[in-house]
Amino acid sequence: MGTHHGHDHAHTHGHSHDGLGHDHTAGASARALTIALVLSGTVLVLEVVGALLFNSLALLSDAAHMLTDVAALAIALLAIRIGQRPPDDRRTFGYKRLEILAAAFNALLLVAAAIYIFIEAIGRFRAPEPIAADGMLWVAVAGLAANLVAMRLLMASRGESIAVRGAYLEVWADAIGSVGVIAAALLIRLTGQVWIDPLMAVALALWVLPRTWALLRDTVNVLLEGVPRGLDLAEIRRAIAAEPDIEDVHDLHVWSMSTTDVNGSVHVALAPGADGEAVRLRVERLLDQRFGIGHATIQVERDPCAAHDRPHN
Repeated sequence: MGTHHGHDHAHTHGHSHDGLGHDHTAGASARALTIALVLSGTVLVLEVVGALLFNSLALLSDAAHMLTDVAALAIALLAIRIGQRPPDDRRTFGYKRLEILAAAFNALLLVAAAIYIFIEAIGRFRAPEPIAADGMLWVAVAGLAANLVAMRLLMASRGESIAVRGAYLEVWADAIGSVGVIAAALLIRLTGQVWIDPLMAVALALWVLPRTWALLRDTVNVLLEGVPRGLDLAEIRRAIAAEPDIEDVHDLHVWSMSTTDVNGSVHVALAPGADGEAVRLRVERLLDQRFGIGHATIQVERDPCAAHDRPHN
């Protein structure tokens, strides 16, 4: 009995949490991102020029992180601008998934930067090169100041989307990186040991990799339509089955398009004589209020035997 004809099925579009408050938040996020992007872009140019002038690999490593900062900020801004577009006949879920692609691209950029720094550092250890520690110090101080301002701007919006969160983490990591470069410059001034520079460069590259992996893991989970972090599919299934007048729960799917919305779909088989619309509304309310699944498609079936014609998931 694989057909759904004759069932009481109703599709609810749930509660879209994209009201005026969300638009206001998106606008605030976009403003913060724009200012942070200008700041980070300026410091990126300063660090690249400084790394070349003062021959500092640590400064170049920090510039590589700053490049991914700039990429993360630009992509996050793009995701907010394009992600707000409504669904259309070609993109029925809208464009929110763009921010996930953006975050994945950003993580891959970080990996590429780390590999380059490792290769360059090996060469520096084998053949040490002179470094202008004073210039390196002042550029790193300027970078730290810009990062602190950008962090302050992004702090309020970092929970709104994975792209903004990725950008915030980048800026935060780069602030720590700038502190490391400042420490390396001071040590080189005091000791004259130029190997401190490539050592700090490698330390910065290694330090950023675990966060890169976490960001990549989260984005891949969304792209694979995985169950969002913090939700347990078995618990959701049990909660629905515990509602009155439900004999069977099957075809349960939970996924997300971005970090700010969770989607779900489920088929429920009714007990004889149950009010299908009342059951559907109860399940909708349960999914929204207890599990944060704001967009749910609930199919209510009168014929319980249809539930046994397909495997439970």
